[in-house]
Amino acid sequence: MKLFAASPPEARLTLRVLAHLLRYPDTEFRAHTGDMRQALQAEAVLPVSRLAELDTLLRQLSSRPALDVESDYVELFDRGRRTALHLFEHVHGDSRDRGPAMIDLIQTYEKGGLYLDPAELPDHLSVVLEFASTQPPPQAREFLGEIAHIVRVIFSALAGRKSPYASVLAAVLELAGEKAEAVVVAPEPEIDESWAEPEVFGGCSTEGQAKPGAPQPIHIVRKSPLSTSTGAQA
Repeated sequence: MKLFAASPPEARLTLRVLAHLLRYPDTEFRAHTGDMRQALQAEAVLPVSRLAELDTLLRQLSSRPALDVESDYVELFDRGRRTALHLFEHVHGDSRDRGPAMIDLIQTYEKGGLYLDPAELPDHLSVVLEFASTQPPPQAREFLGEIAHIVRVIFSALAGRKSPYASVLAAVLELAGEKAEAVVVAPEPEIDESWAEPEVFGGCSTEGQAKPGAPQPIHIVRKSPLSTSTGAQA
């Protein structure tokens, strides 16, 4: 469900704070949580209740023991497929489509004036949000709207775990003009199942590619050579 009909508000600082919140919470990150809280309050483009949730999360990240904060982040985002922050993990899995999709997204960023460090993967949600923060508000909302279906899945998985990080994904959905409503998320596959070898000519061993004859998953691609955002294509 769409929330906004009027022109979207300027959310540059908010998008950058959300991007930082989804990065690894190292010492440098925790040293700037106060600045991030102030930026969210100053721009005030999110609902008051969402701002309160994000304020609580930032306070927790800065006050809890560093090792606990960092290990919780790794456990949550690096060891779960449903909560993975790499968007193409949810779209392409380990299929060969992932490489071209990465190149396509990098080209989209470069056309919009964003050049990545070679160590950064373009489909990490924090990078996506950083790019959105550089775009005019209408283009930023459109760009976020095109990835909202993936963000909603991650939000739902985090909400199911009762993770305070769910408020970050909820905020992204709201900036995309969407309601932060959870959907049913399939349970995580067993470790043995996710590492199993695929049958011959049976498609990929993960969810990135359907078997022959089955519908293929959504691909994120540029709409046109003139567009600075990506589109969804079945």
